[in-house]
Amino acid sequence: MALNCGIIGLTNTGKTTIFNCISNTKAESSNYAFSATKSNKGVVDVPDPRLYVLDQLLPADKLVPATVEIVDLPGLAKGASQGEGVGNKFLADVQQTDALIHVLRCFDDENLPHIEGSVDPVRDLEIVDFELQVRDLDLVERKIQRLEKLSKTGNKDAKKGIEVLTVYKEHLENFGNARNAPVSEEDAQIIQDLLLLTAKPVIYVCNVDDESAVNGNSYVEKVNTALGSDAKILVIAGKLEAEITELEDEEDRAVFLEDAGLTEPGVNKLVRAAYDILNLQSFFTIGKTENRAWTIHKGMTAPQAAGVIHSDLERGFIRAEVMKYDDFVALKTEQAVKEAGKFHVEGKNYVVDDGDIMHIRFNV
Repeated sequence: MALNCGIIGLTNTGKTTIFNCISNTKAESSNYAFSATKSNKGVVDVPDPRLYVLDQLLPADKLVPATVEIVDLPGLAKGASQGEGVGNKFLADVQQTDALIHVLRCFDDENLPHIEGSVDPVRDLEIVDFELQVRDLDLVERKIQRLEKLSKTGNKDAKKGIEVLTVYKEHLENFGNARNAPVSEEDAQIIQDLLLLTAKPVIYVCNVDDESAVNGNSYVEKVNTALGSDAKILVIAGKLEAEITELEDEEDRAVFLEDAGLTEPGVNKLVRAAYDILNLQSFFTIGKTENRAWTIHKGMTAPQAAGVIHSDLERGFIRAEVMKYDDFVALKTEQAVKEAGKFHVEGKNYVVDDGDIMHIRFNV
């Protein structure tokens, strides 16, 4: 799956700290604004306890979790849409992502000056949204101009396109994001080729101080009030999480988490949320050589899922032998699953469920 989440936000919000907590690629962070001038890319393991449960029941030589790509984008500043800071490069990189993780600074630190002079996550959110909206508005207006030329030649689709794009234009001009524009799913297809920045699904991360890791703080309350209950909002103490990731011993990490009042690292929740917002899920293949979680889009059929393993499996697909995760865990062995009548043989139209354990039969 070549899908990724881009981490965005104003400069000095802790984006790179959080990126380093979850990524296998470490990026340099700094207290200076605009010290980062390029995007950092990393592949992140998706925390999934089910894979380790399966490995306990059927130990394998190798354990391979599902992954998702995370991109740490350079910090944004007011005026980015006019090229301020690393504006144009930043906005071009955002356009190549499939979903966004918007980090909001919700902590005070006199050693880390805020680029706007004070900590106000709602104001910061509005600054970033505005810069993305300006970029999107320009893209929408350009497409309207192209379609107006086509409509003069009698192109009927062009007229419909202009009507829909005008709705987006007015919505963006009123400081709305494209993802919330009042259009139908069918009409929304008209903007697909534009890769609008504000059309991308988004997770908001409130980066807080250590003491606020469990219950948040007044800054988080302001974000919750501004965004409402429909928004995906996570509270993560980036500095605390960074200290946890530096501990190599799992027991030490567990003690650290317990002392902080956490049951698991907040970044684990973030990775799972990113996986979900990208409309992804996992299926498993198990055996003595390798136990592995494979990443697929929700709604994929068995042959499409087989193709994620190897194109030959999709091309020569015959059938999928399927066990449900819960059945296998309850009954412990494949033979017991068969004897209980819960071993399924599925054809080309089978839609794979999250957590399915599959063995693909094929012939090329």
